[in-house]
Amino acid sequence: MGKIFPTLVLSVAAVALSDAQSSDPLLAKIRSEGLERPQVAPVFEYLTTNIGPRLTASPAHRRAAEWVRDRLSSYGFEDAHLEPWSFGRGWTLEKITLEMIAPRYLPLIGYADAWSAPTSGEIVAAPVFVGGKSPEELAALGAQLKGAIVMPEPIATKFVREDRPNPSDAGYKTDMAAATSAASRRPPPWPFTETPQIRALRGAGAAVILRPSVGEHGTVVVLGNDGGPGAVPSVTLSAEHYNIIARMVQNKIPVKLRVDVESTFYDADGGNAYNVIAELPGVDPALKDEVVMMGAHLDSFHTAVGATDNADGATTVIEAMRILKSSGAQPRRTIRVALWAGEEQGLLGSKGWVAQHLAGDANKAAREKFDVYFNIDNGTGPIYGWYLQNNAEVRGLFDGWLDPLKSLGVRRNTLEPIGASDHLSFIDAGVPAFNPIQNYVNYDVRSRHTNMDTVERVNEKDIQQAAVVMATFAYRAAMLDRKIPNNVAR
Repeated sequence: MGKIFPTLVLSVAAVALSDAQSSDPLLAKIRSEGLERPQVAPVFEYLTTNIGPRLTASPAHRRAAEWVRDRLSSYGFEDAHLEPWSFGRGWTLEKITLEMIAPRYLPLIGYADAWSAPTSGEIVAAPVFVGGKSPEELAALGAQLKGAIVMPEPIATKFVREDRPNPSDAGYKTDMAAATSAASRRPPPWPFTETPQIRALRGAGAAVILRPSVGEHGTVVVLGNDGGPGAVPSVTLSAEHYNIIARMVQNKIPVKLRVDVESTFYDADGGNAYNVIAELPGVDPALKDEVVMMGAHLDSFHTAVGATDNADGATTVIEAMRILKSSGAQPRRTIRVALWAGEEQGLLGSKGWVAQHLAGDANKAAREKFDVYFNIDNGTGPIYGWYLQNNAEVRGLFDGWLDPLKSLGVRRNTLEPIGASDHLSFIDAGVPAFNPIQNYVNYDVRSRHTNMDTVERVNEKDIQQAAVVMATFAYRAAMLDRKIPNNVAR
C-alpha cells in the first residue's frame, strides 16, 4: 500500500491541475480551428497522391521531407530544418515483370522487396520449388539452383487474419497472452533475416527468390531485402498466386515464369536520410527552455502510398502544429515537432536524433529540460485515448485532459504499453513518451506494409479529430507547472 498512496495523491493533484486548465480559452480555439478551418486535405493529398511511397533515403522521401520543412516554415514556425543522419543506400523499384507464361498465361501479383538487387535481365524459366528443404538438402541440389527462379517456402497456410484488439473498446480486458499471440501473427521487423536456407541459395547462385505473402485475398505484405553485396534478388508474391505455382510444380505440371526486377541504388547523398524538425517557442522565462515534443514517421514502404502507415500520422502532427499557431497559442514550454525517417527499418531516425540530442552523459542537461514526447503511428482513424506505458502517475492527468474531448469520440486511456514505434526511442533514453490508441480494423490484416495502404483506408475527418487531440495534449503539457511524471515502460 505504501507504493500506491503517493501515486494516488499525485493523481488527485493531477486532476485538480487539469480542471484548473480547462478554463483556458485557447482550448476552445484549438477545437474550432481544427474542426472548422482544417488544412488536412492539402497535406495528406500531397504526401500520398503527389509524392506517393516514401521509402527511407529514396529521392521521394527526400522530396517529402523538404516539402514538409517548407510547409512548416510557411506556417511561421521557427527553425524548420532537415537533420541528416547516416542510413546507407537509398533504393527505388524501377520496373517489375512477374508472369506465368506456361502452361497458361497469368499475370502474378507481387512486388520486389525493398532494397532487392536487380535481376541480371529477364529470366524465363521453370521455377524450382524447394519449400521445406534443409540447407543441406539445398546444397545437394547444386547446379539445379544456379541461375534459377527459386521458391524456398512451403505452400502458405498461415495468414494474418486478425487485427490487434483495441483497449478502448467497451468490455475490453487486458489479455497479455492474446496480445502476444496477435503480435506474433503480424509481419516481422525489417529486414527479413538471411536464414540458413537463403544463405544456401545465395551460395548456389540462385537468380531470384520468390516468397509468399503473410496476407491473403491479394494483400501483399512486403518488407525488405538486406541489399548487401551478393544478396539474391527477392520478390514477395500474393500467397494465393505463390500457392498456385507451388501446387502445379508438385503435381509435375510444366510451369514457366517470366521474372524481371529493375531497381536503382542511391549513394550520392552520402548515405544520409533526413528528419524534419520545427518548433513553436515557449514564452515563460522559467520554462521556455523545456520541450514538449510531438512526432510521426514520414517514411513508408514502396508498394502503395503509405496512407495509414504513416501519412495520416504525419499529417496529424503537421496539422496539430498549424492549429496551435493559428489559434494564437503562447505555450509556456517550447513545443517541437519531428517527422522521422527510418522508422520502418527499426526506429532509426528517432534513435539517431535521441542519441545526438538526449541520450548519454553529454546530453544530461538537455534530457533534464525535456518534458514529454507524443508519437502517433500504430493504427489509423481517430484518437480514442492513450497507451500510458504502465505510468500510473499520469492517469489522472491524462484522464482529465481526455474528458472534455469525449464529444469528439475519444473513449479512454489504458495503462498498457504499446511498442513498435518511435516513442520507444525516447523511453529508452529515460524520458516519458506516449502513443495514442487508434482504430485497428483492417490495419494489421489489410493495410500495414501492404499494397493496400492507400487513401481509401483513411477518412480525413479522422485526421482532423486526431490533430485536435494531439494539439490539445501538447498544449496542456506545455502549460503545466511541472513536467510530466517520468515512470514509463516499454
